[in-house]
Amino acid sequence: MLADQLRIFSGNANRPLAGAICRHIGVPLGEALVNSFPDGETFVKIDENIRGKDVYIIQPTCTPTNHHLMELLIMIDAARRASAKRITAVIPFYGYARQDRKDQPRVPITAKLVANLLVAAGAARVLTMDLHSQQIQGFFDIPVDHLSASPVFLDYLEKHRGDGLVVVSPDAGGMKMATAYAGILKAELGMVWKKRTSATSVETAGIVGDVKGRNVLLVDDMTETAGTLINAAKMMRESGAKSVRAVVSHAQLNDIAYERLSSGLIDELITSNSLPIETRGLPITVLCVAQILGDAITRITNNESVSSLFRIKGF
Repeated sequence: MLADQLRIFSGNANRPLAGAICRHIGVPLGEALVNSFPDGETFVKIDENIRGKDVYIIQPTCTPTNHHLMELLIMIDAARRASAKRITAVIPFYGYARQDRKDQPRVPITAKLVANLLVAAGAARVLTMDLHSQQIQGFFDIPVDHLSASPVFLDYLEKHRGDGLVVVSPDAGGMKMATAYAGILKAELGMVWKKRTSATSVETAGIVGDVKGRNVLLVDDMTETAGTLINAAKMMRESGAKSVRAVVSHAQLNDIAYERLSSGLIDELITSNSLPIETRGLPITVLCVAQILGDAITRITNNESVSSLFRIKGF
């Protein structure tokens, strides 16, 4: 039985998602104590026997990023020292992914550093979803299964697509994803080109494509301040768009983002529960990715192919 082969544990970053994955697979969430000492140090104790088991630790590295990353590393170390057969770090949202290259002098490649830390802690495999950059998979010297939330989004969009749909990438880097969505949804394609002025501010510079009288779908992998999305939506409105929606794999929204989304420029923000999110009464639709992650965990444990889960046509 599957329950005899594997154990699934969760840190404190997104326990509801971990619970949903366990319910989909049909196994209980493992017993583990994960808390902090008064000085902020993380303490972990696994409260069940995992010797010789396939262990999966579910922990997106979302806000507070450093704290949740340390929880993940310490849980991996605890599992390794408890003689787990294989430890898979299930990271639905991989923090530090934007720091994947030296784009200016004397800066780190933190995405690679995090990969090194995971391997050093004892992870034998990584299961993640919609990385900011595909090349991050190459930062690891262990297998990486890179899933996409697109099947969940596309299923929803097929039912709520509207007429005259135009898929727009809010920046040049997202054109591959936008092209795939446009092909599957049989929609036209557009793009916004932008100039980033700071870490929290983006200046939108122009638009490619015709959106007048059309229903626009903005597609991106993640948003934090919603600056890129809101500026793109404003330009769509000024260009005569009938409606503007956005689909984003990871919405790590802060107070600035909620304030911007309350402007009404975006009719609906569609995202996943890869990390915890509050809707705060705004038109935010959160779709569950537990089935995709759960199916991947089952196939990895059974030594079956995972490729069919991320080889979505167009991606």
